[in-house]
Amino acid sequence: MSMPVLKIGKHQPHYPLIQGGMGVAISGANLAGHTASCGGIGTIASVGLCHDSPYFSKMNYFEANQIVMREAVQKAHRIAKENIKPMLGDYKPIIAVNCMVALTDYDTQVRSSCEGGVDILISGAGLPLRLPEYTKDFPDVALVPIVSSAKAASLITRRWEKQYGRMPDGFVVETPHTAGGHLGASTIEQVYSQELALDVTVPDVIKYVAEELKIDIPVIAAGGIWDRSDMLHAFELGAKGVQVGTRFVCTEECDASMRFKQAYIDATEDDIVLINSPAGLPGRAIRNPFIAAYLEGEVKSKPCFANCLSHCRYKKDRSTFCIAMALVDGCLGNWESGLFFCGSSASKATKIEKVEQVMLDFFPE
Repeated sequence: MSMPVLKIGKHQPHYPLIQGGMGVAISGANLAGHTASCGGIGTIASVGLCHDSPYFSKMNYFEANQIVMREAVQKAHRIAKENIKPMLGDYKPIIAVNCMVALTDYDTQVRSSCEGGVDILISGAGLPLRLPEYTKDFPDVALVPIVSSAKAASLITRRWEKQYGRMPDGFVVETPHTAGGHLGASTIEQVYSQELALDVTVPDVIKYVAEELKIDIPVIAAGGIWDRSDMLHAFELGAKGVQVGTRFVCTEECDASMRFKQAYIDATEDDIVLINSPAGLPGRAIRNPFIAAYLEGEVKSKPCFANCLSHCRYKKDRSTFCIAMALVDGCLGNWESGLFFCGSSASKATKIEKVEQVMLDFFPE
């Protein structure tokens, strides 16, 4: 089948693929820049980017995050331009930032991304109801909510249209059945609800856009997409693009430590589990000593260093762990104490490859 054309606002990637945002610092400037240099949309995850920055030793977390966010977007653009593939000609690489609504500094992270020159903002882990307000000074930045149902897409669109006279530039439709990290379901029991299956939600959101909104904006499928066959199935459902996260972790250019990547290579299907996250959402992760103990009811945590979540069970009653510290440990490769978020396809990883090789697998032409 022919490839669909993915146009998000004023931005059109050479290939209809978005590399998914993965925090903390799993998808940073390096991964995003190299993905963009190959014709896909490279995405930086904004959460926790400053954890190892020298700025953090001189100022508080939120101030440091603003500076690091701007610099990361600029660095990703620079990497993309320096490594642009010759066959793309004078193509302008596209950089996105994924900002979680659940973050305490959501508004400043959004603005800092815009000030850094981001092209597209992708936003989930909550409903991004005020996103147009935070980006009003940057009209060329495309806004793409992550949703898991047509109902969520409708709620966001009605609020944006009424309060801001703005429509989304696309929707990422992510199924919790297979996605990584925080999932678009209220409870672990709801994760595998048939109503949230990609084969159901993608056509539902496409129908909503066509019949209710009557505008031409793309629906992008996400969750468990590992290779070309998965992508082509999403296109058969009517999606104009796909978002791929887990597949990009085991690349040379991924910003995570080698130990983080090795955890994916070593993981079996049985090692991939669901947990109740301190953010109040279900999450998918690799079972390691830390998570194994947590699932047995043993709570271990390092002290909170960021106050990063607006609603956090750890801050409230210490009944869980500081997710920021656990994700930092995971990114750094601390197997015993880290949180290694992943998608359900992580067990398919068998080797380290280059971003260009991943893109060639999806688009051999």
